[in-house]
Amino acid sequence: MNKPERFRPPSVDTVLRSANGELAIARHGRAAATDAIRQAIERLRTAGQPAAVPVEQVGRLALDRLEERDRPSQRPVINLTGTVLHTNLGRALLAEEAIEAVVAAMRAPTNLEYVVEAGQRGERDAHVRDLVRELTGAEDAILVNNNASAVLLVLNTLAIGREAIVSRGELIEIGGAFRMPDIMARAGATLREVGTTNRTHLRDYAEAIGPETGLLMKVHTSNYVVQGFTAEVEPAELAKLARRHDLPFVDDLGSGTLIDLSRWGLRKEKTVQDALKGGADLVTFSGDKLLGGPQAGIVAGRKDLIAKLAKNPLKRALRLDKLRLAALEATLRLYRDPDRLAQRLPTLRLFTRTAADLRALAERLQPTASTAIGSDWIVEIIDCASQIGSGALPLETLPSAGLGLRPAGKAAGSAVETLAAAFRAVPVPVIGRIAQGALVFDLRCLEDEALFVRQLDALKPETPDALA
Repeated sequence: MNKPERFRPPSVDTVLRSANGELAIARHGRAAATDAIRQAIERLRTAGQPAAVPVEQVGRLALDRLEERDRPSQRPVINLTGTVLHTNLGRALLAEEAIEAVVAAMRAPTNLEYVVEAGQRGERDAHVRDLVRELTGAEDAILVNNNASAVLLVLNTLAIGREAIVSRGELIEIGGAFRMPDIMARAGATLREVGTTNRTHLRDYAEAIGPETGLLMKVHTSNYVVQGFTAEVEPAELAKLARRHDLPFVDDLGSGTLIDLSRWGLRKEKTVQDALKGGADLVTFSGDKLLGGPQAGIVAGRKDLIAKLAKNPLKRALRLDKLRLAALEATLRLYRDPDRLAQRLPTLRLFTRTAADLRALAERLQPTASTAIGSDWIVEIIDCASQIGSGALPLETLPSAGLGLRPAGKAAGSAVETLAAAFRAVPVPVIGRIAQGALVFDLRCLEDEALFVRQLDALKPETPDALA
């Protein structure tokens, strides 16, 4: 009986001198390439590789391992979920003007906290403050990391050790089990709930006011709606009540928008301007939701109250860096020209795409997609209902169109999940959703048609029968 040949891999030096070895050195350095080649040889040995091992095979294994190791953890994906402001996919896309502003701020020192004309130290929020005042009519504004930070800063400044009065029906929980009562507790404020889940009256607030009251607060229920037998107090009435007792009235809009969305056929959402005109002393809102900018929290309102927020040591811990300030400034400048906003702001542009245009896109992509995944799958053009996302306009849907991919004939148990995984494995992962036994691609957020087609070329689907 013949003994199997002993495993004889090429030497590490030989592999380093090969085409793949030289490429590994050029991209990743000699030390990393050497370690990767040794590891590749050991994997081949453990796997029972036959004696003859081509040099290029070892080099390819090493190079592939290095490329995988150095692939960025955060990378672009194609959002075909049907949710425009998808929290897990980064929320709002930035306008080109904002991207250019960020790149410019990255490449050189900036006057972040320096007044060039005076030659002295400045204040970073000044780059955006005047724009917020101009667009909202607020006396002043302050900027922090996100809207949760804005609420935290307001409560810690104006209600620390005191009570914050809020309707029980407005004690929201946002993504990641992040709850308004928890923010209040961390801010050092005591939550004073009034009313019931579905009905709160002005007298509920009035009866709760006492020596320990720090502020009245209204929280916009941005990610749910209470319907039926309901009652809530109008902000103007709360503002009057707060003024009678010399208390601040804070309106937390959550998402927040600076423009009436109904002009584009969307449901009207209360704007920051509306909240201020309604009597709010301070309004808090986000930068990366309906506003369409980078992650940020903005507090706009009374100058004396903003001054108190600015003196809180938490402000430094929650402040924005120069990149997001640059992006936010560029985004806000777009609002000076509302007639062109839908063309220049990606978030609004995606909201306003018509179902007819999206159906035409689906018709163009259907044949290519059908060919790419093979005859074991049916690719249908379907009607979809896109969502705004990120807790904004929870009942609002946008008529859309897309592709539904389902197994032909009898459906295999895990076929659709496996196809979804195959689409996530292409160079630019394609993220859809599974519904009613099909992989659904809502095309509302697909603007780069050619990029999607290139991912189809890289797709390696399994047939449903193979999964049965």
